[in-house]
Amino acid sequence: MIATSTLKKVIPALALLLHYGILVKGQQSAISVNIDLSKTYQQIDNFGASDAWACQFIGKWPNEKKEKIADLLFSTDTLTDGSPRGIALSLWRFNIGAGSAAQAEKSGIKDEWRRAESFLNADGSYNWQSQAGQLWFLSAAKKRGVNQFLGFVNSPPVNLTVNGKAFATAGKSNIAAEKYGAFANYLSAVEIGIKKQTGINLDYISPVNEPQWDWSDGGQEGCPYSNSEIAGLLRAIDTSFYKNHVPSKIIMAEAGSLAYLLPASDKPSKGNQVDDFFKPGSVNYIGDLKHLKRALAAHSYFTTSPDSTARKLRRSLADQLNKYPGLSFWQSEYCILGDNAGEINGSKRSLGIDAALYLARVIHTDLSVANASAWQWWTAVSRYDYKDGLIYVDNNKTDGNYYDSKMLWALGNYSRFIRPGAVRVDTQVSGDQRLQSPLLISAFKKGNQLAVVVINNNTEHVPLNIIAGNAKISKVKVFTTSSAANLQAGTADNRTVAITPRSVTTITATIN
Repeated sequence: MIATSTLKKVIPALALLLHYGILVKGQQSAISVNIDLSKTYQQIDNFGASDAWACQFIGKWPNEKKEKIADLLFSTDTLTDGSPRGIALSLWRFNIGAGSAAQAEKSGIKDEWRRAESFLNADGSYNWQSQAGQLWFLSAAKKRGVNQFLGFVNSPPVNLTVNGKAFATAGKSNIAAEKYGAFANYLSAVEIGIKKQTGINLDYISPVNEPQWDWSDGGQEGCPYSNSEIAGLLRAIDTSFYKNHVPSKIIMAEAGSLAYLLPASDKPSKGNQVDDFFKPGSVNYIGDLKHLKRALAAHSYFTTSPDSTARKLRRSLADQLNKYPGLSFWQSEYCILGDNAGEINGSKRSLGIDAALYLARVIHTDLSVANASAWQWWTAVSRYDYKDGLIYVDNNKTDGNYYDSKMLWALGNYSRFIRPGAVRVDTQVSGDQRLQSPLLISAFKKGNQLAVVVINNNTEHVPLNIIAGNAKISKVKVFTTSSAANLQAGTADNRTVAITPRSVTTITATIN
């Protein structure tokens, strides 16, 4: 018989171990995930987030605070208990501003935080001391091991736009075709200038953002384009990059919705982008451009609920992309917008697990159904009362507090452990019929390293058996994000893990 004093010590310890998935209960009723290491899908390029719009100010905050924010986003270090210090993003998106900040109130953009600086002065010269806050974060990312960088453009610089502003008039493109060459040379100059200033290459340049929207209300910098206008601009950029020896690859076209990559569209001149840009013989074919990354980028906004609709659209997208060998898909911007068929509302910021679980489902569906090779969040740091930030800050340009969200850590369940070059492998789940909500599981391998991400929306622990054919699994570790944990580290045996209720859990292992 165990002494009462001993039980008082053992029971709390067992409860703690169960919470973090270190022990399992009811192994005989465990659910199994069968991983077929030989059946592979897309290779992962990166997981990322952008510096718009807050980093222009937060990059000038007191050093101790901005360093800690950078650690949360980029660090690959671990705490003393083995838990990650940060989520180790593998790509950082740098907003190449159009210059609305210098115009101040005359810019027509009322929200100061949504204006952006530009490296290009009014007289045509360049100021590489501009965008200093953003450059600080760019360097902070590099210092912590990020090695992929993307410069994205919401609007051409105001020096080159039709109306002299960083947003359009009447939904028409705000740059004339005869200025495409100047815009292209500006992007070449920016890539070269940032390299000289920071030592960092912008691996990718994304010159167009959500071209389907009108961008005429002054809510932020923005510029609409038709497919033919995009094709003309990209040809000019490709020529400029070649002449100026710019190594950056062009990423296009950051469609405002996944639906615009497909034939059915409410805006025919701005939709059907897979075929329009990559079908040989198309008038807008750009698949032969030397500096083009052979990928199409689009945003998952307004396509994530209900789940059945989200999956149907993504299956169609995967089928469409498969028509063109080597053409990949980047989900390049997302945050929780709108009412999402009543499942979750984008309004009001959330630091809790509900939004994190919804976000994890979106990532899972984009990766496992649409075969996304990259997955990038919208804004890493937000001051708004909206579900748009991984980290939230006070509405203060010079100092304030910061608050990490569970969405940060849920993204970290992917970004921290699924590194560039990893390949998604097939998973089949069995025995989960008793669950109210099926487990959502995806698996990735890189060399002899395996990462399995499990989303458990149930309110109970779920014992999970991991089977990888004849491969031997060893050195199993568990990292859990839940209402009580932020990528909390734990260990498990080499077969069964108890998945915490309402959690996102990453299981890492060595396979032999």
